[in-house]
Amino acid sequence: MAEKRGIKRKRKRLKVRFGVDYPRRFAFTEDISEQGLFVITGRPERPGTKLLLEITLPDETQVIVRGQVRWAKKVPPNLIRVANKGGMGVRLFRFESGESFFKSLVNQLWR
Repeated sequence: MAEKRGIKRKRKRLKVRFGVDYPRRFAFTEDISEQGLFVITGRPERPGTKLLLEITLPDETQVIVRGQVRWAKKVPPNLIRVANKGGMGVRLFRFESGESFFKSLVNQLWR
């Protein structure tokens, strides 16, 4: 599959809680950039779904951000570790808290 995003992402595993109305489901990120991230989950939301995400940075800082699912690939939960890209790509569009901490982490990954 051809790369469609304009900004490259760096691999980073972070704890993330997400949901439509409130962050009720738990998962991990696989990669991140300032504008988006990939969430590893066996039950991704449908493309176009708006989400509220609570991302936990390595220093335990909580980042709250709104995003929208851009693409999703459903994989059975028992195959999530061996399947390629089971989860969803999320475009971030509005930080409610922790934006500077998140962007600082992303910038550190590029050094």
